[in-house]
Amino acid sequence: MTDSANAWTDERLEQLRKLWDDGLSISQIGEALGVSRNAIAGKAHRMGLPKRPSPISKTTTEVKKPAKAKPPAEPENLPLRLELRNLSWSRSKCCWPFGDPKKTGFYFCGARVVPGKPYCLEHCEEAYTTSRDSR
Repeated sequence: MTDSANAWTDERLEQLRKLWDDGLSISQIGEALGVSRNAIAGKAHRMGLPKRPSPISKTTTEVKKPAKAKPPAEPENLPLRLELRNLSWSRSKCCWPFGDPKKTGFYFCGARVVPGKPYCLEHCEEAYTTSRDSR
């Protein structure tokens, strides 16, 4: 190809816009116009053409939908690393632990925290003591 073949004429810009509106992929448009997909992506951006959803994220969401529709039954005694994945944690919830973290059934309190502290009021009173309190 010569440099004149790569020039963006009004006709080629209109062709790009039509192929874009028809929903062709960037690679397909590049092939049709005889330029790289990067040239198409850059020109589409400069022309202000609407963005497209990523084909990767589209595939990912399609794969995840069936899994969400029917969650698998979980065994009662999961290995520790899998059990800990099920714990819900948030900075706004008390993280006072209950049980042995090495065994199933371990969990956190989960009540609303005292602002600036990691625990609820009840567990703050238990956690934050001074030597004067024990007299």
